[in-house]
Parts: sequence; structure tokens; C-alpha cells
Amino acid sequence: MRVEIWSDINCPWCYIGKARFDRALERFPHREAVEVVHRSFELDPRSPREARPVVPLIAAKYGLGLEQAEAAEQRIADNAEAEGLAYLRSGRDAANSFDMHRLLHFAAEHGRQAELLDALYRANFAEERSAFAPGRLAELAVEAGLDGAEAARVLADPDAYAQAVREDEATASAMGATGVPFFVLDRRLGVSGAQPTETFAAALEQAWESRPVFPLVKVGGDAGAADSGEVGGPDGCAVPRH
Repeated sequence: MRVEIWSDINCPWCYIGKARFDRALERFPHREAVEVVHRSFELDPRSPREARPVVPLIAAKYGLGLEQAEAAEQRIADNAEAEGLAYLRSGRDAANSFDMHRLLHFAAEHGRQAELLDALYRANFAEERSAFAPGRLAELAVEAGLDGAEAARVLADPDAYAQAVREDEATASAMGATGVPFFVLDRRLGVSGAQPTETFAAALEQAWESRPVFPLVKVGGDAGAADSGEVGGPDGCAVPRH
């Protein structure tokens, strides 16, 4: 059985949702028969490459005061820590994630995609040094077990794996995904948002037991909350409205 997970490294609910799904998968009796593939989804493809502090971005995007935006970020941190995840409570930033997605496709070809994704999430949400700092992505590739020189060549070529990223995003759009995380089991069952571990466990059982092909069914609400994003809830991070 294949589980495809559309996510963006900028999305804190993807970080949390992955932890919840991983916990459900660990308990799944047929764990060894499950292939997990991580797919690309950019919440804001037009965001600049220069890293910017997250809290002012939240405040500007949703018309909040800085204190309100900080409180929203702290609520996300509380949810992350409840799952046993480290979360930087101040100083986190964000930038364009396209190069991260390209590098994840490179890592998939070398069997290190999951390791790189974990490294990217850790760097973005739990470490003082920005994941978007110059040279940082190549370093994280090495931490994930990839060849640093090869990773640097991929990052230096803007066309490398770019089509693979766009194909993932086109597939998500065709499936009706408007936000992430978005989990698709055997292209038959969809789970949207950072749902509780129990929801993921039930979805795995349902997908395993129900073999006939039927139209994609979404479990757990819309693919992204109408007012989600950085301030979103467990339904995930939604694509910004422009």
C-alpha cells in the first residue's frame, strides 16, 4: 500500500501532522507493506527567497497585532511540543521553499527522502540557525546521508527536479487539495490536515481492508481550514488567497 503525503516545509501543521501519522504507522500491523512517498506542495510559490521573520508575516497576512500573531505562533508551538517535537518559540523565519522541494526529489532517488525531510523540518522549526541560510540546504543534505557535492550541483541548477515539483503540485490540484498536509492512501482515500493519530490509524485500516477502487474520499474536513496558514488549526495550512 502506498501513502502519498503532500506537504510544505513552511507549514507547521505538516510538521505536526507527520509526527501524528508516523505514530499511527508505527502501530499499524502491516507497516512493512506500506510505502510512504512525500510529495511537493508550495503554500506560496511567489514568496521571496530571502528569509523573513514569521511573526510579522502572520500579523501582516491576517491583519493581526504583533502580540496576537505571537500568541498564534505559541499555540502552534504548544501543539508541536505535545507531540514530542522541538519547536523554536521565537525567531523562526520563512522563505520560498521551491529549492527544498527540488532537493527532496533528488533525495528520493537516493533513498534518503524521509531523512532529508526530517532534517528540513528540524532546521526550520527547532533550530536557531535558519534553514534558509546560504549553504544550509547542502549541509542538511549531508546530514541526511546525501553527497554534499551532488546536492550542491542540484541546488545550483534551477531546472533540476523543477518539473517533478510542478507535477506533484498539479496532481494535488487535480485531487482538489487546497492546503497541506494532505495524505492519500492508494489513491483511494484522502485525509486532510494534521488529524489525530487515531484518525490516521483508522484510515490505514480502512485503506488496507477496502480493495475496490472508488473515488477519492476526504476524511477529516477540508484539505485546509478556510482561515488557516500559519494561524491555522489542525486541518492544516491553506494556500494564501491573493
